Amino acid sequence: QVQLVESGGGLVQAGGSLRLSCAASGRTFSRYPMGWFRQAPGKQREFVATISGNARSTSYGGSVKGRFTISRDTAKDTVYLQLNSLRPEDTAVYYCAAAITSQLPLSPGSYNYWGQGTQVTVSS
Repeated sequence: QVQLVESGGGLVQAGGSLRLSCAASGRTFSRYPMGWFRQAPGKQREFVATISGNARSTSYGGSVKGRFTISRDTAKDTVYLQLNSLRPEDTAVYYCAAAITSQLPLSPGSYNYWGQGTQVTVSS
C-alpha cells in the first residue's frame, strides 16, 4: 500500500519557522516529482512548491517564493518543506503529493498520490 505521511506541522507565531516532512512508503518516488499544496478553510487547494525527481528543478507558488524551500532526500524517499517568515495567511492544512510523470506539474489534478495533511497554524 502506497502511503505519503506528512509531519512537522504545528502552531507558530508570525515570523517563525517550521519544517515539514513527507515520507513515502509502499513504492519509491525517487524518479518522480513531489510537491506540496495547502488548503485553508473555505478555499481551494493551492500549489506551494514542487521538486523534480533528481532535485535539480523546483518551482514555487507566488505567495511563498523566497520564504519556503522544498528539498528531498532520495535515499530516504522523503521530501521536505522549510517554511520561514511565516504569516497568518500561511495557515492551512499542508498536503504532500507525488506525480508519476516526467514533467514538473503545478496542478493538483496532475498528482497521483496524496498524504493526509498536516495542520500549520500561524498566530499574529
